[in-house]
Amino acid sequence: MDTAEILKKVRQIEIQANKLVSETFAGEYLSAFKGQGIEFAEVREYTPGDDIRSIDWNVTARTGIPYIKKYNEERELTLMIACDVSASQRFGSADKLKQELAAELSALFAFSAIKNSDKVGLMLFSNQIELFVPPKKGKKHVLRLIRELVAFEPAGRGTDIGLCLETLSKVIKRQGILILISDFLAPVASFSKPFKLAAKKFDLIPVVIQDKLEKFIPPVSACIDVTDPETGEEDFLCLSSGELNVALAEHAEHQNINLRALFNPYKIEPIYVRTDQAPADPVIAFFKQRAKKIRK
Repeated sequence: MDTAEILKKVRQIEIQANKLVSETFAGEYLSAFKGQGIEFAEVREYTPGDDIRSIDWNVTARTGIPYIKKYNEERELTLMIACDVSASQRFGSADKLKQELAAELSALFAFSAIKNSDKVGLMLFSNQIELFVPPKKGKKHVLRLIRELVAFEPAGRGTDIGLCLETLSKVIKRQGILILISDFLAPVASFSKPFKLAAKKFDLIPVVIQDKLEKFIPPVSACIDVTDPETGEEDFLCLSSGELNVALAEHAEHQNINLRALFNPYKIEPIYVRTDQAPADPVIAFFKQRAKKIRK
């Protein structure tokens, strides 16, 4: 992809993401992600209906009039996006590749964050840490992140989710939101321990990117050579065989069971997005569901 194509793609993602954020995402994001604490603002006279637990007894004793303390939420958050750029992300049977969908999803989260004055950072990972951009504010910064997502050429081909999470737990000192975007095709056991540690430190939200051909291949009378993009391992498949789809379905279900077993103890709700699906729909649904739980 040359420079002109990169700039054109970045601009397309920017326009699309900005429109969605302005119309829907900014408010939903604000409802879904609360600040990390509260800070004292002022005292004012007590009025009927105020929580008596907020009474400032020192000021009340001095003035003889009941006063209460007012607090403001510490709104500023840090949003870290960790995006899988392994070779399996260059696959897609619909209109876009997994890596293109990941860039669009990242843009939605990033523009929502800066709309609410939060910082945004980015980590790209394969079987190694490919790129780390520290969290900052501002539109110019977010456009740089999108450009990296669109144009970056990773050195590695494999996937090491554990290394990504271990590194972020070390370099990000403050608690914040961690959006982990991957197809999660790596064995769950290979990253379960660092995932648990990251889940305790961050508000961790896995975004699972999927493609319909990973679960079902329409039967055709053909046999083809296939190559695993990450390992280079080759195989010979007959697509007319129903056994192939049985195996695909079993593998997908096994992986989903393992992921649920990993997510459930921390009450983590993942976002599942397919390459043949508009990325905004499942994210909006997630925001709305999360906001409902916060209000309860």
